[in-house]
Amino acid sequence: MVRVSDEVRRLRKRFEARAEESHVWESVQLARHADRPYTLDYAERLFSDAFELRGDRAFSDDEALIAMLARYHGQTVVAIGHQKGRDLAERTRRMFGMPHPEGYRKAIRAVELAERFGYPVLTFVDTPGAYPGVNAEERGQAGMIARSILAFCQASVPVVCSVIGEGGSGGALAIAVGDRVLMQENAIYSVISPEGCAAILWKDAGQARKAAYAFRPTAGACLDLGVVDAIVGEPKGGAHEDVDQAARLLDQAIRQALAEAESVSAAERRAARRAKFRRMGVWGVADEDGADTL
Repeated sequence: MVRVSDEVRRLRKRFEARAEESHVWESVQLARHADRPYTLDYAERLFSDAFELRGDRAFSDDEALIAMLARYHGQTVVAIGHQKGRDLAERTRRMFGMPHPEGYRKAIRAVELAERFGYPVLTFVDTPGAYPGVNAEERGQAGMIARSILAFCQASVPVVCSVIGEGGSGGALAIAVGDRVLMQENAIYSVISPEGCAAILWKDAGQARKAAYAFRPTAGACLDLGVVDAIVGEPKGGAHEDVDQAARLLDQAIRQALAEAESVSAAERRAARRAKFRRMGVWGVADEDGADTL
């Protein structure tokens, strides 16, 4: 006979799981909200004297990825970020924030410029992922993402990255290797979209909510895993409810992170950055004495 206390415990656990699933899915929806501020919305509020850099000097200008020189609290910085677009025409032009190889080549060009003149780099991550089309693959999409990651790893200047919406797979990581990686409270960051995960595991993209709960792309989970360094708060209801306040909160976090990155030497900064990302995904195994080793 099942005791009442056991049944209550089972129902409470089920209720808590449902509540957590709802919380995770709410973050996914807020990260994708049509009115959520994008890179250019934050650039307008955080920077002055911004000058956009266009083209990759090899193929074309990819409007899914923005690169600019700007003044930030009295110093020149290089800013790089994804841009999705507001209406259908702009979203089509910007490929819904999914860069082609030339977009990442532009990012590399911007990082090299920052290196040449000693400018800090600030990035704003918001993409479902790199563009997966045949033409992008023909032009070396995977290799260009790898080269972009390498450029950020090797940079000696301070690099602060902010996940401001969707942080999707390698398309996000390509510009998210930094000394400090910030993540807004309602942003998401994961190796695959919930729909993509559901399509692989259950052959049904409609199970996206279930998939999101399974791998938890939320800011809290990413912080617990050590994927990001800090969570940036948002106005009640999400960043889209008060863009000015969201920008102020992000500004405070970026300034603090940048000051921390600038407080150490270039050599120490680069070594620490590389070590931080190398630690991700390393599993501990028990030796014969039961002690954990790497």
